[in-house]
Amino acid sequence: MDQKKHRRGAHPPAAAGGWNFRYLDLRAEKGWRELGQQAPGPTRKAYDQIVKMPRHRSKRQDQLRLVLATKTIGGVVMEQWQYEVTGAGRIWYAIDEGSHTVILTHASIGHPKQTDR
Repeated sequence: MDQKKHRRGAHPPAAAGGWNFRYLDLRAEKGWRELGQQAPGPTRKAYDQIVKMPRHRSKRQDQLRLVLATKTIGGVVMEQWQYEVTGAGRIWYAIDEGSHTVILTHASIGHPKQTDR
C-alpha cells in the first residue's frame, strides 16, 4: 500500500515532536471506533501515548513477537507494536520511521487470537 493512501484519522495533527497517526485500512479504522465507544478514556490515553512515544515499553505497550514483530506495508518492513487498552482490547500499530507515522494495523475490543499459543 502506498504511504499516501493511509487513511487519515479524525485526530489532531501531531504536536511538535509527536508522531502522525494513520489507519492501515477500513477494518482498522472500524475497530478503533468500536474500541473508542467501548472504552473512550483508555483509548484516548493509548492514542496520546502512542503518538508521543510509540516505542515505549511498559506492561501495556510492547513490540509484538515472532512473525508479528514486523509488518510489511508498501514494501517497507516496519516494527509492529501492541498496546493493551483494556483487559481484552488491543491496538496494533506499525512504526514508519521514514514518515514519522504510526499506522494502526489492528484494533479490537476482544483479545486477538493471533497472539494465543
